[in-house]
Amino acid sequence: MNTTVDIVWLQDDLRVADNPLLHFNAPPSHLLCLYVLDQRWCAPLIKDDSVPRIGPTRLRFLWQCLMALRGELLKRGSDLLVRIGNPSDVVIELARSLSARQVRVSDHPGVEEIQQIKAVASGLSGHTTLSCIESGQLINRQALPFDADRLPQSFSAFRRCVEKNCSLSASRPAPVTLPPWPEAPRGFPPLKAVSEHSAVWQPDTRQGYTYEGGESAAHVRLHDYLWHQKGAEVYKQTRNGLLGANFSTRISPWLARGCVTACQVNDAVKAWEAEHGSNESSYWITFELLWREYFIRVAQAEGVQMFGKVLAAKPSTAFDAWRNAVTGVPFVDAAMLELHRTGWISNRARQNVASFLVNDLQVDWRLGALWFEHCLIDYDVASNWGNWRYIAGVGRGARHRRYFDVQQQVNHYDPHGRYVAHWMKSLER
Repeated sequence: MNTTVDIVWLQDDLRVADNPLLHFNAPPSHLLCLYVLDQRWCAPLIKDDSVPRIGPTRLRFLWQCLMALRGELLKRGSDLLVRIGNPSDVVIELARSLSARQVRVSDHPGVEEIQQIKAVASGLSGHTTLSCIESGQLINRQALPFDADRLPQSFSAFRRCVEKNCSLSASRPAPVTLPPWPEAPRGFPPLKAVSEHSAVWQPDTRQGYTYEGGESAAHVRLHDYLWHQKGAEVYKQTRNGLLGANFSTRISPWLARGCVTACQVNDAVKAWEAEHGSNESSYWITFELLWREYFIRVAQAEGVQMFGKVLAAKPSTAFDAWRNAVTGVPFVDAAMLELHRTGWISNRARQNVASFLVNDLQVDWRLGALWFEHCLIDYDVASNWGNWRYIAGVGRGARHRRYFDVQQQVNHYDPHGRYVAHWMKSLER
């Protein structure tokens, strides 16, 4: 009997359910599931700046997701290997040492991730193939009613087109069992060996919701929000909130790490609608998923152009005041303090602090996008850079910057100053 080994190279798809990488037409005799933490993420975020690219909050959440994934894989007879290094080098070396039949990896909208996938494709030996599989999208690429080079210029045009012509994909269940582990290393280092700062980091007690990484935690939150918090009845009215656990779905961190897919979220909403009926709020959750889908397709279509020209700007006094929450504008400082202390802020707060940096402080928008990359536990390359470009008024379909008058926003969304008071009680960092 021939022994075959497949490598599943995981990136932002840290789940077992609705994961096409774990479904095989011809299963291998052995399977190795691999995640590689890109060593560049531990390097400085910006040249001549000591802050690492991946912040302690984001790294901690990622490690929780990896630990939870390992547990799910072990239940099915498999395991997980986590390495730190240059991803393509690690994958190629493992494939060589195991004489792997194939390397399976999800398609990714990120430029760096695409470069790594191409490096693996060119570096594998002749008997090992690379299978790059679309995963986690709401609409399969083949089902889109336009070619990739004819992506609509605006989200509104994209939404109208896909709502009229597309059926949204349904999710797939998790495999019951997986092929056993080969003769190879397994496991991964403790978080403190990667970042002592991240290992000891604790979320601020003032945050409205405490995130826990992993597939199970994602589904617990989704079910609780839809069925117990009645989120699908009120989301449209509450989504611009600032305080508390349930004004938002708060599902974005798990979507970003692929612990849950857009299809699974959509299926959960449809299951709720089947019992309660559809309404404007339940539709609006899917509407937000379509925004995410659009940014993914834009990133795939534009590649490196999505990031603008080479960043020449360096951190300035204005940028440092913004990221350190000392601008002197209470609403902005409150939001930036929440971001620093928790790794998450509401969409309304994100729009305001982004507009303030770009329009009021006249700082290069890409510095803001990089800082969000450092901080956010729901950092997603397509959504993050797509939203920053939207605020900055650059890129696809852009005509002008989006300006948010902070004082007007405060008058409308925090008229009694509760959000500012909640976060500005202490400015310790």
